[in-house]
Amino acid sequence: MCETTVDQLAAALDQGAPVIDVREPAEFREGHVPGATNIPMGQLTARLGEIDPNRPVHVVCASGNRSSAMADVLTANGFDAMNVAGGTRAWIRSGRPIEK
Repeated sequence: MCETTVDQLAAALDQGAPVIDVREPAEFREGHVPGATNIPMGQLTARLGEIDPNRPVHVVCASGNRSSAMADVLTANGFDAMNVAGGTRAWIRSGRPIEK
C-alpha cells in the first residue's frame, strides 16, 4: 500500500481520480472530500465490484487509520490503493472544501 498527501489527492481529484471514504454513513454525511464514494470499512470486501480495478484508488477516513487498513485490503485484492495520510481531518485543516 502506498500513502499520499492531501495535496497529492487534490491534484489527483483534478484528474478524476476515484476516492473511497471508508467511514460510517453518519460520519460521511457530516462532511467528506468532494466526489468521494462512501463504502464503510465493514462493507468494503463485499463491495469490491463497485471499484474500478484498472484505476488507482485513494482511500480516506477521518484520520488515516481505518483507510490505511482498508488500502491494505484493496491492495491484497489486486487494486492500486493509496491511503490518504491524515484523512478527512487533514483535508479540512488544509482549507479545502467538503461536501455534505
